[in-house]
Amino acid sequence: MSDGFLVVDDDWRITFANLEAERILASAADPAGRSLWDVLREAGVPHLEARRRSADGMPVDLDVQWRTGRSWYRMRQSPFPGGMAIRLSDVTAQHRHKEERAGTERAAARRVARIQQLTGALADALTVQDVVDAVADNVLPPFGATGLSIFYRGEDERLRAVGAVGYSQDFVTDTLDLPLADDWPIARAMRERSPVFITSADDFVKCHPSLAHVPAEGGKNAWVALPLIASGYAMGGCVIAFDRSRTFSAEERNLFTAISGLVAQALERARLYDAEHNRAQELQRGLLPRALPSPPAVRTAARYLPAGKDMEVGGDWYDVMRLSAERVALVIGDVMGHGVSQAATMGRLSTAVHALADLELPPDELLTHLNDLVARFGDDSYATCLYMIYDPTTGECVFSRAGHPPPAVFRPGGPVFYPDGDPDPPLGAASPPFDTFRMHLPEGSLLVLYTDGLVESATLEIDQGMAELARVLTTALAQDAVPLEICDTLPPPGPAVVRKEQNRLESLCDALTTTLLPGQHSTTDDTALLIACTHRLPAGDVASWPLREEATAAGQARGHVRDQLASWGLEELTVTTELLASELVANVVRHAKGPIRLRLLRGEVLTCEVSDGSLSTPRIRRSSETDEGGRGLQLVAALSSRWGTRYTATGKCIWTEQLLPTTPPQPT
Repeated sequence: MSDGFLVVDDDWRITFANLEAERILASAADPAGRSLWDVLREAGVPHLEARRRSADGMPVDLDVQWRTGRSWYRMRQSPFPGGMAIRLSDVTAQHRHKEERAGTERAAARRVARIQQLTGALADALTVQDVVDAVADNVLPPFGATGLSIFYRGEDERLRAVGAVGYSQDFVTDTLDLPLADDWPIARAMRERSPVFITSADDFVKCHPSLAHVPAEGGKNAWVALPLIASGYAMGGCVIAFDRSRTFSAEERNLFTAISGLVAQALERARLYDAEHNRAQELQRGLLPRALPSPPAVRTAARYLPAGKDMEVGGDWYDVMRLSAERVALVIGDVMGHGVSQAATMGRLSTAVHALADLELPPDELLTHLNDLVARFGDDSYATCLYMIYDPTTGECVFSRAGHPPPAVFRPGGPVFYPDGDPDPPLGAASPPFDTFRMHLPEGSLLVLYTDGLVESATLEIDQGMAELARVLTTALAQDAVPLEICDTLPPPGPAVVRKEQNRLESLCDALTTTLLPGQHSTTDDTALLIACTHRLPAGDVASWPLREEATAAGQARGHVRDQLASWGLEELTVTTELLASELVANVVRHAKGPIRLRLLRGEVLTCEVSDGSLSTPRIRRSSETDEGGRGLQLVAALSSRWGTRYTATGKCIWTEQLLPTTPPQPT
């Protein structure tokens, strides 16, 4: 018999065994007379005694795995009076086929589950990179693939890689741009609008001899090139690669074809999203300052972080503006909501702030005008804003805020703190006047202005966020002192010192945003951050004199100007500055009232100021040929690079600016 055959008695002792049974049981001697269970244990099949007979005396078939999994035998137990006949039939092939079929079914089920996961991941994908990541995570593992490239078809009929996984950077760089008419498998798949399956490197070289170098350079040995067709148009392609040669079953080919349809729809949607998102970001960047000015009074650094994956632009903005007398204005604001309308509102507010800052308005008056402007936008328009002016001659900082979080302030040697005081309501809902806050800032103080996106979220109250901002800022300052104290002596800090301080401020911006917004790409609100390190104008660069209210005041002013510019080594500006000072003082004597004061400041420019006790506004007027006066301000405008008027607590100040010589001589 080709099968093993045994006979056992009622005590399960073997009374007969044919040669095939002895071979199966691996018995070195005749097993007759021995217990069947002992012989089976020696053959590597223990624990069968409990399954030994049928309860009703009918034949029983029992499949048993032999010798630690190498073979399967079917034991057919046929009872008869006084014992039992046992037939051992080899069913290893059947079991292996069954296991293979079960394994195939399990693998197919896993692939189907992965396809379902891919469908969900592609549905959530917004950007092209999201699509690449979704395919890499949900397609490569179930098929044992190790490489992925996704291409998009340009208007110039070239394929440009938008994402790659599993290749060296050099190989990716070499295949970023491919002609659609080229010999590459992906180009052929798109031209033929049908998948291309390549099972080995030899087949690749045979089909594409001009690209014989590709398998070795890419490190792959099998490929699937899938055309990505959306709305009847082959808009791109996807290449899935394998380290080893392999064949592709009909089921796998169908799955890859289905995958190409899913990826195509997702890629087209993501491409449109990226285009819209890029346009939105360009609009946002266009509304923000391209570069912040660098006046001597402050060094600044800023960041704008858009809300996560929301392609709509936001209304956060910031700016730094030079004012007269080396003063600097800092502004930060947040238009509530997202969208083009909010971005337009932000742009209008930013423009209005620049116009009002040129009028030298104090912070509370500037916010009053902004509030009126926002109120005219409509009932649904609201914005928060903080406007601040820093005077480097006195170290005084004055600000007002409409619904905006207070600045974080650091004075050298002290803790980080927030100025006391409650904010007024947001612009559009406030009822002026606005409160004004004042504080004194020593040399090297730090101001951190921010929007609520930095300190508030769905899981974080704004008070907690502000406390965390103070903690992170304190830690960063302790690790690397950001403010650089600049000596109150000449010469001013050189480019290397300024660059070092700027780099430290940039690093501080990165530290705050990275720590406070670790998941910034999933936030729901934009964030704007503006950091300023303040510096005092050296006392030696400021000169001031009171003048008598009489006709000789102009002569006194010319004498002071002449002496001071000589001490500063700016003699070449003496004649012009004398004319400016003389004209301004003469106008005060004729048309205003005292007290009169002359002040000169040497900073980025030479500033000449004349202040008086009158609130009248000087205006340039057109004078006829026969008029004996009225040309004074025309002369001032012609001689200075910039001039204007600002109001003070005691009256007004008329100021002029002149550019300093390109290489000013060093003072003796």
